[in-house]
Amino acid sequence: MWAYTVQVKGDVLAQQNTVSPLSGLQGFTPGVSIVKNNGKPGEGYNVLIRGAGTMHDAEPLYIIDGQPGDLNALNPSDIESIDILKDAASAAIYGARAANGVILVTTKQAQKGKVSITYDGFVGIQNFRNNVKTTGARDYLMLLQEAGLITEADLTTDKIPMLDKINSGEWDGTNWLDEMTQKNAPIHNHAVNINKGTDSSAFTLGFSYTSQKPTVAVPNDEVGSGFDRYTVRLNSDHTLIRVKDLDVLKVGETLTMVFSDKRGLDQATGQTTWNDFRNAFKASPLFPAYDEEGNFGEPVKINKDEFNPVAKMYYNSAMKQSRNYSVNGNFYLLFEPIKNLKWRNNFGIRYSSWSYRGYVPAYDLNGSTEVKYRNTVTQQGGMGLGWQFESVLSYDFAVGEGHSFSALLGMTIDKSGMGENFSGSNEDAEFDDFFHAYLENAKTIEKGRTTLSGSAWGISTLASFFGRVNYNYQNRYMATAILRADGSSNFARGHRWGYFPSISAGWNVTEEAFMEDAKSVLNYLKIRASWGENGNNKLDPFRYLGTMTLANSQNAAYYYFGDKSGTPYIGSFIEYNSNKELSWETSRQTDIGFDMMLAGNRLGVNFDWYYKKTVDWLVQTNSLGIWGTTSGPWVNGGDIVNQGVELQVSWNDRVGDFSYGISANMGYNRNEVVRIANEDQYIDGAENILGSGTGSFYRAEVGMPLGYFYGYRHDGIFQNQEEIDNYISPVTGQPIMPDAKPGDVRFKDLDNDGSITTEDREMIGDPNPDFNFGVNLNLSYKALDFSVSGYGVAGNQIIKSYRVNSVLNTSNYTEDMLGRWHGEGTSNWLPSLNGTATNWQYVSDLYVENGDYFRITNIALGFDFKKVFRHIPLQKLRVYVSGQNLFTFTKYTGLDPEVSAYTGAESWARGIDLGNYPTGYSFMFGVNIHY
Repeated sequence: MWAYTVQVKGDVLAQQNTVSPLSGLQGFTPGVSIVKNNGKPGEGYNVLIRGAGTMHDAEPLYIIDGQPGDLNALNPSDIESIDILKDAASAAIYGARAANGVILVTTKQAQKGKVSITYDGFVGIQNFRNNVKTTGARDYLMLLQEAGLITEADLTTDKIPMLDKINSGEWDGTNWLDEMTQKNAPIHNHAVNINKGTDSSAFTLGFSYTSQKPTVAVPNDEVGSGFDRYTVRLNSDHTLIRVKDLDVLKVGETLTMVFSDKRGLDQATGQTTWNDFRNAFKASPLFPAYDEEGNFGEPVKINKDEFNPVAKMYYNSAMKQSRNYSVNGNFYLLFEPIKNLKWRNNFGIRYSSWSYRGYVPAYDLNGSTEVKYRNTVTQQGGMGLGWQFESVLSYDFAVGEGHSFSALLGMTIDKSGMGENFSGSNEDAEFDDFFHAYLENAKTIEKGRTTLSGSAWGISTLASFFGRVNYNYQNRYMATAILRADGSSNFARGHRWGYFPSISAGWNVTEEAFMEDAKSVLNYLKIRASWGENGNNKLDPFRYLGTMTLANSQNAAYYYFGDKSGTPYIGSFIEYNSNKELSWETSRQTDIGFDMMLAGNRLGVNFDWYYKKTVDWLVQTNSLGIWGTTSGPWVNGGDIVNQGVELQVSWNDRVGDFSYGISANMGYNRNEVVRIANEDQYIDGAENILGSGTGSFYRAEVGMPLGYFYGYRHDGIFQNQEEIDNYISPVTGQPIMPDAKPGDVRFKDLDNDGSITTEDREMIGDPNPDFNFGVNLNLSYKALDFSVSGYGVAGNQIIKSYRVNSVLNTSNYTEDMLGRWHGEGTSNWLPSLNGTATNWQYVSDLYVENGDYFRITNIALGFDFKKVFRHIPLQKLRVYVSGQNLFTFTKYTGLDPEVSAYTGAESWARGIDLGNYPTGYSFMFGVNIHY
């Protein structure tokens, strides 16, 4: 392969002892960022290949056994290999949807031979590492008094029943995050694979089961919170016609069926402004989570809006269940009338269905803000279908001496979105529990309380034609040319077709005669280069049209015929304006690199430089009030450049019975927006996601990295009134912050206009890492094996939102606020607690922290009894112990430096920690039995 591809074998994934294939890839793939969406069981991952190339959807294309699919649904034991196509040349044959790279997954294939049976499984426990400490009861009371939020009159046992125990030191309050976590949450994974093959037929059949309990949940909740996944996989190949040693006609299939069940996993979801973790951070520590009878503890009486966050998590999030069922199949017919002339036809089908049930009881947590007078039942469901037909004709042939060619022509038709959804909710259910939470048990029909909706999915069709020619001269000079044309129904007529060419070449230098004497040292050297274009059509169907939306209630959009004393009729409105010029987003990429082996093929070096420019990115604009729409149109709104280098170095050797291997990889990427199609040359992110009054603080702007943080610059703390009076503008001669108090933040007047305004904001952080890197070590001696893997990033910053929840009410603080200013000389970084609101409402570098980290993702020690007791009638009998995510080295003081994309308004907003469910650590015991 002379284009750039990284392959990770299935046995390498299996050594990572994870329940997710993407988790096992962390640290093995330079230039690929793999970040877990959150630490909930069954959650997926956010993947970027060579940086974010778009504002809309920067995820790569996943192809599983020839079909688009969901890698998160597979068990690692089902996988034969994963290939990551990074450059445009390797991904070009997939043209459409390949602008952000392609991840090819091959499940275990049928092999010829006698029956073989394997079992791979592990059991373990998981725990939550709480890196954020909030203030205890005594410090909390001291801070409230200092802030002027309570007085001595509030310090009574009538208002604070636990006050005597607090004052005596017997009890220092409730750590709400600890109350939300479960110790030693069980996890286990089991997989059985059966393989049998003859000269004419072969099959492999796999069964796997994964079960994982959450580390964050209310104890003994009603639904038994957890995640379960069942997978059945069948792959087979059959020769129908054989002439001598040529298989003229073959058929086969790959079929995967997955059922998953998630219960109670909305608890502590994270990445929304006021989630369960944020509630835990801000809750008063002055009352216990449970009273002596085991009921939820009641808040103290110094703040009428206070509530028990564990109770709220249980009532709002615990009693929910979602189930998903999917079938992915690919059936092929291969006709080879003469040797090396092949006509392959594939038909793939994708089916999915899902259901959801939720129950929220009536509750009263404080008599004011946290009250729900009626219970609510919700039911949702849906199904979807897609299919793909592909026909490919290929021929391999030689011309003359040493000239080899491979030609390919093909076409694909893909249709998706054939499905429907429904959703309904109602109040006043007749049974007050989750197990009877069905709409049929909630009979009341009342406007504003009973909702019912259903809709069809949007159908999308993609037609593609492609061709490829490979040339190879004596395995010395190699070249490939590819052209693909894709037509997508997601765009209007006249803009549906995109054309994506690519070229690549390789030079195997060590095959040259002049390198013969150097082969004893330089065993292998290949230089390669490629250029190509890939497309992206990731849009919901019909976004180029101005669609009409029917109102779902009379309060949303209605009209009176006649005077307003009559009946209002439900109306409709334009959801967003049309844009029939909307077309393909295109990625153009150049890649130059080399692969080298030295020292008797023990030392391997791979290096790549790339330049990737994504043009005409797909983005939805803001809506102007005069348009009368709820959303702006979709446009081809900008260009972005990612450029960088990737390096991988490995050493593998054997000395007698001892073998070892070590590898390290690093990717450097620089991200820059180079065009935005508006007059301002920037696009602001969503507002107030850090809290009321904080406005927008991340932005896409020409000349800057995508989603960079912008805000005010901290210039120390005013220690006294004299410093406030002396902070004078050289232009106006007047104080720049005349309303400040001692203990307030001194913000920099960057535009020198004599006052602090929005024009004084600048870049204060970048969520895009400059570097990602991985290290992997493997040792074995006779029957004993040991491995360590690690992964990390550097050069990025994180917005930590929960240091202070508010200076205007009795919310709790993190312990670093004990280092706040409380008198001259006490602090020059954290402001006082009784200062002005702008200290925290102005988003500044006070919120920004270093996001660098390195995590030991896996440590494993194993012993293969087969290598000692050779008479055992097994091919392998290995037992092992392992630990995942045991150590994380970071300066970040939040819950977890592995912060995924914000799941609110824009997926391009990264590095914003609103209380993300962190990755836990685990210990496991496992066994591998191969018969």
